[in-house]
Amino acid sequence: MYQTEENKIRIKLCGLTRPSDIEAANSLSPDYIGFVFAKESRRYVSLERVKGLKELLHPDILAVGVFVDEEPEEVAALLTAGVIDLAQLHGKEDEAYIGRLRALTEKPLIKAFSVRGTADIEKACECSADFVLLDAGDGGTGTAFDRELLTGMNRPYFLAGGLTPSNVGEIAGRWRPYGVDVSSGIETDGRKDAEKMRAFAENVRKCSFL
Repeated sequence: MYQTEENKIRIKLCGLTRPSDIEAANSLSPDYIGFVFAKESRRYVSLERVKGLKELLHPDILAVGVFVDEEPEEVAALLTAGVIDLAQLHGKEDEAYIGRLRALTEKPLIKAFSVRGTADIEKACECSADFVLLDAGDGGTGTAFDRELLTGMNRPYFLAGGLTPSNVGEIAGRWRPYGVDVSSGIETDGRKDAEKMRAFAENVRKCSFL
């Protein structure tokens, strides 16, 4: 079976911080990579560093900026300048916040939801962001939520939380999300691991053909 846009599962490799991470990503051609702008994260990268990393990134790969309750004007400025191509909102941003950001930019927005129960799934389904991402906890922790809750999703979504090269094929093959997002699952000793990145991408693509 050939991979088509309909059965393709998009790949997002998040939390890249080094030129070697970008080099590995370029060799794998994921759909998205992520830069974390939240200073409290151990994967935080400064604006100047992101600019340098973005210059190394293959132009066909979209760069996502991950923010936690950042001022909309700051997010929009980075989108307008082309430093990032999409913004992922990983804090308490509500519909009013999304509306303010929409007034400043037409670039795509991803709203992340920490899934603990059906109420979080319902909020994700109703969200006005272009995409939603379903995660556990605050994201980047490598923990998973109860994926049986995914039966309540009625829109395309990015799936995150507890994904690794060894389990992503089975999980993505069963739930068929729009995309999968991984950070800690492709790390060794807190750093991105090129071999794990490769295995993750390969196993997602294998299940896209099923």
